[in-house]
Amino acid sequence: MNRLLAALPGAEWPLWRDRLEPVDLALGEVLYEPARVPRHVYFPTTAVVSLLYLSEDGDCDEIAVIGCEGVVGVSLFMSGESTPGSAVVQSAGRGWRMAARAIAGEFERSPAAMHLLLRYSLALGAQIAQTSVCNRHHTLSQRLCRRLLQGLDRQSGRELVSTQEQLAGLLGVRRESVTVEAQKLQTAGCVRYTRGHIVVLDRTRLERHACGCHAAVEREYRRLLPAGGLVADARAALIVPPCLDTPPDRLHARRSPGRLAATC
Repeated sequence: MNRLLAALPGAEWPLWRDRLEPVDLALGEVLYEPARVPRHVYFPTTAVVSLLYLSEDGDCDEIAVIGCEGVVGVSLFMSGESTPGSAVVQSAGRGWRMAARAIAGEFERSPAAMHLLLRYSLALGAQIAQTSVCNRHHTLSQRLCRRLLQGLDRQSGRELVSTQEQLAGLLGVRRESVTVEAQKLQTAGCVRYTRGHIVVLDRTRLERHACGCHAAVEREYRRLLPAGGLVADARAALIVPPCLDTPPDRLHARRSPGRLAATC
């Protein structure tokens, strides 16, 4: 299950449950486009979504990654409606969606929901800011490692489904440049790459090759959100997702003290 939904107080759950709709999210599906007002927000469970910013000359950069820890469509409950960027599914999977009017109403009605969504918005803003710094100041090798770690955090297992062309587009570079860096990581024993599939062999070694941006964002998510971060819990919880009918207070019973068990 999505961890923001799992973090809702038990008293809020019946109202949210009635407004949520399961949805399959296909690879490459465009959830939002610039200057268009979306009709839904999305809570990914096994899907991974990229937020992309498009420049006037057609260049595209990924500014954030959202998976089972978050929600796609912050502007809809922050009264911003349309956004200047796009949201595109980068890893196919499932999720839940809620009508824009419904989540805006819950945001205004419930102080607990407002508090949770505002803290998530701060965490997402930190990710966007850190990604901008990373894209400007760090090497392609470091940025590639950071992006692989972001994908790994939001999926079960060690395998990422992504072509070098897709990664190049997300990083705003030529495919040939990604090929060179991916080969270096493979030689170093960090990953094994086959066409369209990247298996992370040694996460610790991959983290050493990355810059500090990934760790900085992780710290902010741990600080701001009751789910406690992105890494180990998110991957473990994807294995056996609970039924949506399970209320949050029963999900809470599976938590260890002081942490929200990731129930994506």
